Amino acid sequence: MNWTRPFPVLTAALLAPAGLVALAPQAGAQTLADALAQAYANNPALLAARAQLRAVDENVPQALAGWRPTVSITNSFGYADGRVRSLTQAFDPNTGGARQVGVSSHNDRTVATNTVTVTQPIFRGGRTVATTRRAESQVLAQRARLLATEQQVMQDTVTAYVGVIRDQELLRLNINNEQVLTEQLRATNERFRVGEITRTDVAQAESRLAGARSQRAQAEGNLQISRATFQRLVGLPPGALIAPQPLRVPLRTSQEVAQAAAANNPNVVAALFDEVGARDNVNIQTSALAPTLSVSTQAGRNDNNLTNHTRQTFAQVTANLTVPLYQGGAEYSAIRQARQSAQQARQTVDDQRRTVVQQATQAWEQLQSSRAQVESVRAQIRAAEIALDGVQREAIVGSRTTLDVLNAEQELLNARTSLVQALSTVVQQSYALAATIGRLTASDLGLAVDTYDMRAYYNEVRNRWIGFGDYSGVAERR
Repeated sequence: MNWTRPFPVLTAALLAPAGLVALAPQAGAQTLADALAQAYANNPALLAARAQLRAVDENVPQALAGWRPTVSITNSFGYADGRVRSLTQAFDPNTGGARQVGVSSHNDRTVATNTVTVTQPIFRGGRTVATTRRAESQVLAQRARLLATEQQVMQDTVTAYVGVIRDQELLRLNINNEQVLTEQLRATNERFRVGEITRTDVAQAESRLAGARSQRAQAEGNLQISRATFQRLVGLPPGALIAPQPLRVPLRTSQEVAQAAAANNPNVVAALFDEVGARDNVNIQTSALAPTLSVSTQAGRNDNNLTNHTRQTFAQVTANLTVPLYQGGAEYSAIRQARQSAQQARQTVDDQRRTVVQQATQAWEQLQSSRAQVESVRAQIRAAEIALDGVQREAIVGSRTTLDVLNAEQELLNARTSLVQALSTVVQQSYALAATIGRLTASDLGLAVDTYDMRAYYNEVRNRWIGFGDYSGVAERR
């Protein structure tokens, strides 16, 4: 029987020292680092998350605008047509005295008004300060979410990469099994023709071969699905993939992993900044009850406002103080609502911590159990190979049936399949473990990519007073 050992490179990798060590690439081969770099540069979900961060960065200049003056120009131009009727004293020749007569005047004119107003806020009840603090917290929370998205993309890419290798190996095992059972059926028919075995043995061999063909067809479909998943994440179809090593995190116990996850996981960091922003929102809502102070400067002119050929110019500076007394009660409700939202954010932090601790512990335990499973399955394969060889020899002398041989072959196939799956699980869980402690970013993996600078766009737009250009290109740096 021509059985081969699955995942030879990955099997050796499990015995390698800690760290992600690059394997010598074959000609035209695609490594895991290549796939991760391609996903980092082109994955649509990651690109969308970066754009979302840039959008959140704009909250800061919007908040800082509360310190800045507003300037407006008001112009009006039109036509006015007026008639005025009045009574006046006139000489009456009939009586020789005075009498009142009505006098009408017609005044049509072109009117124009031009006004420039500059308003400088002095005090807004603390709203500007609180809004700026909340905007800064939102930016930091969104940066953490971007890291979480980046880690998720890296983890999904690792899963897809290993999934293609796994399904390729499973397909190879199933093709090999089909070939073995085809040869087994041929030998069974030969023995049936010479009368050594019965028709039952032939039917058993035919049944196993039909089942093997079904499993091979399913393995082909699974491989195509894995290839499609790989292309969705990476943007390119998989080439000649090299089996990767598992990552080795610098932690020794599940307790250390749990502590690192509770402190460094991006989801926890994002929840912490969300809580800070929720507390700042309480101050924002409270500012609606505080007085506001501003200074306004206004200058302008009115042309032909009352009569033709007249012009009125004016300029004034005013200090405006507004003290809210009662506004219907909506502001008090908004304050109460903000306080409840802050409590919700506080509980969300605890929930995120518990969630990531559970995920980290699960990833650690699954990684340890998968490593132990690999060793156990290797021992199972060695024993199954010996058992298959013995059953085949005993079948030749008639002490074993065809069904015994088929069962031994199936047991060996199942063991080899389990080894392939266990090895792929070891690699996937090692990267999943790194993600739970926040160490699965492009920088942590040392990918040869132009890393995305999360602070560049923020620094570019934070203090801009005007401009509506696209500054997203500043965030790309080598």
